[in-house]
Amino acid sequence: MGHYSAQKINFVLKYLFCRIKDKDVLRSRIGDTVPMTAPLTSRGVSALRLELRNIRSSALARNAGWMVFGQGSGFLLQSAYFILIARLLGPSEYGVYAGAFALTSILGQYSSIGSGAIFLRYVTADPDKFSLYWGNLLMATMIASAIVIAGLWTLARPLLSPGTQSITLLAAVANCFFNQLATSAARVFQTYERLRVTAVLNVATNLARTLAAGAMLVAIHHASAYQWALATVIVSLLAASAAFATVTAQFGWPVFSLTILRRHLAEGFGFAFATSTSTAYNDIDKTMLSHYGMNAANGIYSMAYRIIDVATIPGLAIREAAMPRFFRGGIGRIREAAALAVRLLKRAVPLALLATVVVFVSAPLVPHLVGNGFRETVPALRWLCLIPVFRAFHHMTGSALTGSGLQRYRTISQVFAVALNVGLNVWLIPRHGWQGAAWSSLLTDGTLAAVNCGMLALLCGLAPSDEIPAVV
Repeated sequence: MGHYSAQKINFVLKYLFCRIKDKDVLRSRIGDTVPMTAPLTSRGVSALRLELRNIRSSALARNAGWMVFGQGSGFLLQSAYFILIARLLGPSEYGVYAGAFALTSILGQYSSIGSGAIFLRYVTADPDKFSLYWGNLLMATMIASAIVIAGLWTLARPLLSPGTQSITLLAAVANCFFNQLATSAARVFQTYERLRVTAVLNVATNLARTLAAGAMLVAIHHASAYQWALATVIVSLLAASAAFATVTAQFGWPVFSLTILRRHLAEGFGFAFATSTSTAYNDIDKTMLSHYGMNAANGIYSMAYRIIDVATIPGLAIREAAMPRFFRGGIGRIREAAALAVRLLKRAVPLALLATVVVFVSAPLVPHLVGNGFRETVPALRWLCLIPVFRAFHHMTGSALTGSGLQRYRTISQVFAVALNVGLNVWLIPRHGWQGAAWSSLLTDGTLAAVNCGMLALLCGLAPSDEIPAVV
């Protein structure tokens, strides 16, 4: 048996090395410490060690690792948070809160006027401009968030179910101001590729929310959507304060300049518009379910959708770790950005497929964890489980377009996705409730993945012939 196993190992390793014909090439990859006459098993172990060393020495791998750590810890904390909040609110109250939160998420992207993306783009190119663009980010957020919060207060009455205006106001303050500040602080460390701090900030925020939900469950057992929205404001305030203090301690104070704000207003609005379209096709269905008074259905569907969001975390972590590289190497060079996107997809797609299988198989466990009132979350999860795969494709290809300075093409595809999603939701939700929302989400994400891939391939074909993809 031992001889047979050794034969199998040698056969597999021989297959793996068959593409390397020249012994000198192989020796340069695994080093001269292992003779070429050594058994294939020894050479395979050495090659594996070399690959592990390469991973450890790769800044992208380390940053992605920190993002996975932060997002993975967030996964565990958010899992606990979802369980606690579901038991605290129940399907109907959770549906009310989800509708208000979805509306604030759609318009909340305008509460910083894209200044986070502006910071990432220009400070990546010139780190000495930190103070100016950090001040621009803070000033833009303070001005725009006040306008957005007032607008959401006005829109809540006609768009959502009755009695949700005060809940929407609290959700808007938390989501459009405090959360934007915390996200902006994390963007600073992402720009400098110090994602360890970004990971710690994310973990601290998720931990605070989980502890708040747990404390309320123990203290009062059941809460209304309004009570939880108020608690969210307090937690978001603490997270934003801690994030701002961390940035100030590490990099210094901001410098405010109206000139910088005016100069990048149009560009920032373009980034905000593109991001809001992404949020729109993700969250408009929850707003519409609330509008039609389907609060219990909204609670079931929103719970399933948030679990899908968590399942998307590994692929999202890879993309976020690579964003500075998209901007640094891709401006004006679409083929370089596309080459990086392809490389990242080779890592993100297998993770997304694994997440799809895990979600489909483990879906029946959800009602046992969050309560029997969420039993319809099982079929909802199984309908939605392919979304992480679709997102892997349209996130990576879309980031290639953004990083190469072709954001307008990504915006076009996302506007198309919003129009498709709204049309499908208007048609399907009144007839089929949350099932219609799930079908609409699948069709929208799948279509966006196909459109982004096709658009990126077309633009690479039209690029100058002397533009050669770099080895990233």
